[in-house]
Amino acid sequence: MNIQSAINREVFAPRDERMLVAVEVKRRKRKRIPFLPTGGKGEYVTYICLSVTNKRPAQLLITKVKRFQGSTPFTSRSQWTVEQLRQVNGINPNQDCPEFDLVFDNALDQWVASSAPEKCIFIQIMYHACQTYWDGKEGHHGGLVRPVGDQQKGQMVQEGQGSPRSPTGRPGVQARRKSTVVLKPRKPEFVNCHSKLTGDASSVNLIVNRCKVFFNRMKKAMVLKRSRPHTVAGPSGQCPQGGSVGSVVHKASQALHERGERLGRAEEKTVDLMQKAQQFADTAHKLSLKYSH
Repeated sequence: MNIQSAINREVFAPRDERMLVAVEVKRRKRKRIPFLPTGGKGEYVTYICLSVTNKRPAQLLITKVKRFQGSTPFTSRSQWTVEQLRQVNGINPNQDCPEFDLVFDNALDQWVASSAPEKCIFIQIMYHACQTYWDGKEGHHGGLVRPVGDQQKGQMVQEGQGSPRSPTGRPGVQARRKSTVVLKPRKPEFVNCHSKLTGDASSVNLIVNRCKVFFNRMKKAMVLKRSRPHTVAGPSGQCPQGGSVGSVVHKASQALHERGERLGRAEEKTVDLMQKAQQFADTAHKLSLKYSH
């Protein structure tokens, strides 16, 4: 089971959500809080995940998931709705780079993905998910209704759009009612993103980026395998578990010592059997001489 399937099973499936994509990230600028005590939970890996609820109407969510070193389960740390997302900044529109920013109503996160193709996959899927989500929202609701503030009311009156007044000069009944105006929902901006991530050919580029991610993982696995120290096989044909040269030599010498002890015991038994055989032969010769006369 890969990482994304594990995150979806442990974090999102119990909440009746379905994860669309996840990307492993690190902060470009670490947050330093000097008044907090040191010695926290240790190192951890962070994932930014995009998920959608299974219930209707569906809701699009961005979740920060962490897994601490030495701990198998994943932990959900922060979550935002897509309505709180204001901007997705791809940093460089002309070159694939692993850096990107997510701007929310109350937060700004500056991230570095584990690779440029993984970042491209994340932005591609997020862009099309946002487009589908907002198209469906506008089709069902036709906009968001928000109360008009006092400043907006004053502007409407100056422009001649205010409510009619009564003959006494006081605002009429309609003026005392709470005025409302229909506003279109504000979609998140995708800035400094390459056109291949948001264009018509993005599905083809998505396949290309997935292939790049696959080959990058294979390359890392091969490099990691080559960097591991080679071990010397023991007498039984199995490689010892120790990784250092000293442990390998110690185990080999110990195996040779045990083998020498077994050979010594076998030699002693052989000498003992030879002596018993010689005694049996002498006794048999004497008996043959006695009964031959």
